[in-house]
This record gives sequence, C-alpha cells and structure tokens, in this order.
Amino acid sequence: MEGVDLPETQYAAANELKIAYETFGSSSDAPILMVMGLGTQMIAWPDEMCQQIADRGFYVIRFDNRDVGLSTHLDELPTPTRSDLLLRRKPPYKVTDMARDALGLMDKLGIESAHVVGASMGGYIAQSLAGLFPERVRSLTLIMTSTGSRRVGYPAPQLVAQLLRRRSVRSREEAQDLAVQTFRLIGSKGYEFDETRTRDVAGRSYDRATDRHGYFRQLWASVAQPNRTKFLRQIPVPTLIMHGMNDPLVNVSGGVALAKAIPNAEFIGFAGMGHDLPRALWPRFAAEICAVAKRAAEAAPSGE
Repeated sequence: MEGVDLPETQYAAANELKIAYETFGSSSDAPILMVMGLGTQMIAWPDEMCQQIADRGFYVIRFDNRDVGLSTHLDELPTPTRSDLLLRRKPPYKVTDMARDALGLMDKLGIESAHVVGASMGGYIAQSLAGLFPERVRSLTLIMTSTGSRRVGYPAPQLVAQLLRRRSVRSREEAQDLAVQTFRLIGSKGYEFDETRTRDVAGRSYDRATDRHGYFRQLWASVAQPNRTKFLRQIPVPTLIMHGMNDPLVNVSGGVALAKAIPNAEFIGFAGMGHDLPRALWPRFAAEICAVAKRAAEAAPSGE
C-alpha cells in the first residue's frame, strides 16, 4: 500500500502446525499480536493501521490462523454438516486450540508476553489466550466480538443463512464479488464503503489460498464455543473493547457484556460502524490500541 513497506511473509512451527506471519516495526519494541477473525486472512489487518501502530514504538505481528491463508489447512479433519453447526456438535478443534497456536507462535518468536488484539472470532481467541495464559498477555484489545453467550453478540437473523451458505469460488473475480456482497451486508453503513480495498484484499486472499472447508471448520469451532462470562472475570490485564453500534453480525450487546465481565475493561462504541474496519477509523483504532498498551506498561511492576 502507498507509504507502507509491505512485510515479508515468514513461517514458524507452532503447536504442530505451520503458521504464516508478518511483522511491522522493530523486534526490540514491545510486541502487539494481531488475531484476525473467521475465515479471514492476516492481510485483512490494514497495512497502514499496522504501520501506524509500529510507528508509535511497537512490534506488530499479524498471522494466519489455522485453516486459512498460508498457515496449515487441516484437510484431514471433517467439514461440518449444517446439522453439526445448528446443533453445535463437538468440533474437531476448539477456539482454545487456536489460542494455543498463537501461543506457539509467540514461543517461536521468543516473545514472553505481548499486547493482544483480536477482531471478531479473533477476539474469542484473544480472550482464551488471556484467560488460559494470563502471564503471556500484557493488555487486551477486543474489536467487534463477544463473550460466547448465546444471549448477547448474536447476528441479525437474515445473516445466519449467509454464514451457512458460503459457496466455493472458482475465480479471483468471483472471490472479489463475494467479498463486496458480504461487506455491503455486514459493513459500516455510517462510513463510505471502500469497494477498491475490499476487492484488493479479497483478490490477494484468493491468490494466497482459498478454502471453503477451512472456513466451515473455523465456523464450527466458533459456534460450539462455551459461554466465557465467568472465565472473563479472571482476566487481570487492562482491556479495551471497541465495537460498532450498528454491527449486524455481532450485536453490540456482545461488546457491552465483555466490558461488564472483564474487571479492567473500557468500552468504546462507534456510531455507524458495522462488522468491519472502516478506513476513517484506522488512526483511532491504532491510537486506542497503543494507549491501552501504554497504560498496561505503566501499571506493570517491571515497567515493561
């Protein structure tokens, strides 16, 4: 992207998988681990936003979750049927397994602890990482995500069928068209729709890897997740929740519930924001992520 030196994709063996990752900034700076959501590759984290965070003195790491992008695709595992998803049957892997993938990446990079940012399903992973391994998380930023409770963070009814109907794409152009269709449904109505960027990210994602079955395995792990509300009350680190007030895919009630459950949490709601990262908010997102990270550093006994 203009004004940003695109990073080289690297690979690490983590949790018995190959994890693809990219970095921005200096490895001598405090690390910020960026965890992306359902069926979405790491390049959906805007390059400019990652660079804005790095320019504030942080080492930004983004990566492809299992079953997406250039990380390991677990093709030997079953793809869920519609009944598996609707009845929330036990999946072949869980959100907590994906959290252990992130932990394994940190281990391979020699990172003892990091500031962790999760968006959508990436927020489920980030919560699990902070709850299971609190000593490895310095601060937590959760964007457009929820607690796992069925009573909050629910999708608009008309979007459920959209989640279950994801089709195979047979060309780069078809992948781009599908992305535009999807984000016109779930995106931010209060901000200008950036079709150029949507097509660019979808096209590059298609070039890297396309895997409908991996998407559904991730969806299976997501719909089968437990209610983490009690678990969240034990998260000790400074936490920021950012959520669109008009999110049709993960209702804002999910973000509000997170803020109530996590002891040191702050909630910021954005009017007109849906289930995406609108360009106009990138500088604000970057500033808020860095601010909570700096608060955590000031509060840490070691001064990290």
